[in-house]
Amino acid sequence: MDAPTAGPLTRLRSQLATHDRLVVAFSGGVDSALLARVAHDELGADRVHVVTAVSPSLAADERDDAAALADEWGLRWSAVETSEMEDAAYRANDADRCAHCKDALMDVLAPLAEAEGATVVLGVNVDDLGDHRPGQAAAAARGARFPMVDAGLTKDDVRAASRHLGLRTADKPAAACLASRIPYGTQVSVALLSAVERAEAALRRLGFDDLRVRHHGDTARIEVPLDRLPDVVAHRAAVVDAVRASGYRYATLDLEGLRSGNLNAALDDPA
Repeated sequence: MDAPTAGPLTRLRSQLATHDRLVVAFSGGVDSALLARVAHDELGADRVHVVTAVSPSLAADERDDAAALADEWGLRWSAVETSEMEDAAYRANDADRCAHCKDALMDVLAPLAEAEGATVVLGVNVDDLGDHRPGQAAAAARGARFPMVDAGLTKDDVRAASRHLGLRTADKPAAACLASRIPYGTQVSVALLSAVERAEAALRRLGFDDLRVRHHGDTARIEVPLDRLPDVVAHRAAVVDAVRASGYRYATLDLEGLRSGNLNAALDDPA
C-alpha cells in the first residue's frame, strides 16, 4: 500500500477498532460505502449492522445499489423506512431541513443501536465540514459519530482508499438526497421529489452520470460538469424530451456547471 493511502486507511481502521459494535448509516455512496466496508472487514458482520434509510428523498436506483453492494460484500444489511415527510418542519424546507432529516434518521437508527449495544456512525469526511450541513450537528447531538472525520479523511482520501480496496464505488458520483434539489422555502413534497428523480434517471440513461436537476417550478435547471456541457447541447432534443416527460415544461442548462450544495448560496443572499 502506498504511503498516502496507507495513512488514512490505518487511521480509519484504528478509529473503528475503538468501538465494540456499530450501526452504519449506508446510502451506498462513496463515503458510506468505504465506512461500511472497512467496518465490516475490521469488526465482522456480527458486530456491524449496515442500514439504509428509505424515504421519498432516496432515489430508487440508489436504494437498489445499496442493496447490491451489501450482497456483493456480505454485509449484514437492513433497509428501514424513515418518516421525515410526516414532519411539517422538514416539508417547510427551511435552512434546517437537513437537521430534521437527520433527526428522522436517528429515530430509526438509535433504537437499533441501543438493542445491539452499538454506536451509530455516519460517512462524513473532513471536507463536508465546510458546507452548511445542520444535519451533522443534529446527528451528533443524538449520539452519532463520524469516524472518517476523527481519522482526518478528506474526500480525496476516501476515493483513494476505496480504489486501493478495489471498491466499485471509488469513482461513483456524489448523490445527495433528492430534497437538496429543491430551493429553500419551496415546500418539499413526494410529487416534487418524484419529478426530480424521474428527470435525473432519464438523463442518466442518456449517459449523464454526474448531474443534478434543480427544481424551479415548471423549470428544471440541469447541472453537469463543465466538460459535459457540449454533450448536453449536442443531445438537446433528447434532453428536453426527457425533462418534459418527467413533468417539467422547461429545461435549462446551468453554464456554471455542477456545484454540490450550490442552493446553500441562497442562505447568504437575502435577496
